[in-house]
Amino acid sequence: MSFITEFKLNSNFQNPPKKLYYKGNLKLLDYPKVAIVGSRRCSSYTKNMTINLASTLKKYGVCVVSGAAIGVDICAHTGAYPHTIAVFGNGLDQIYPIQNSKIIKDIYENSLALSTYEPDITAKGWQFLERNLITVALSDAVVVAQADIQSGSMSSARAAIKFGIPLYVLPQRLGESSGTNELLQSGKAQIITDFDKFAMKFGVENYDNIGDEVVEFIKQNSNFDDCYAKFGDLIYEYELDGKIAIDGIYVRIL
Repeated sequence: MSFITEFKLNSNFQNPPKKLYYKGNLKLLDYPKVAIVGSRRCSSYTKNMTINLASTLKKYGVCVVSGAAIGVDICAHTGAYPHTIAVFGNGLDQIYPIQNSKIIKDIYENSLALSTYEPDITAKGWQFLERNLITVALSDAVVVAQADIQSGSMSSARAAIKFGIPLYVLPQRLGESSGTNELLQSGKAQIITDFDKFAMKFGVENYDNIGDEVVEFIKQNSNFDDCYAKFGDLIYEYELDGKIAIDGIYVRIL
């Protein structure tokens, strides 16, 4: 199992891990990152809003970080894929939770999976709290989509406050998300009412259109060496985004 010993976490994180095990694309660590966390038993409204928010962040070139759990987490990964980082509370040779095995395998292959735990370490309750700390400490902002007062998501919110990381919530009806409503009432979090304006705080406007020149060039010249000579690693970003495919010495538009 591969691991890294050099990575950037929030400077207020006391006793950070000395190494992180990983599978996938380490280049995602260089992207601006927003964590989206929330209830495993979230509403249909929250699921839809989470997917839309994550998709909007991806559109602006922002990588979404979450914990691969059922509910909000997996919606965040799905909306942002492949611009997403999943942080696990178990060894990366384990697939947990099994309900999310398809997207987890996709993340292993095309996104980035991280864990502080060695192979063969199975998931245990207290490890999820440690996972939450890593998820928050990696990120430039934290969004709690939906949460009860007594929940793991609120521990992530407290970590964001402790680390000095901007904290946001989605608008919710009274009685459906007592945790996020309390964060709003106490002034500890800001509400997101416009996904594009929120994403622009961290990403690049019209990110999807950056490099249209790349697509036009490939239409005229599909030789990989020529494309790479002109655009460098941007070619690999386009492949990661699913805009092109690299087939040996050729590049083609998808």
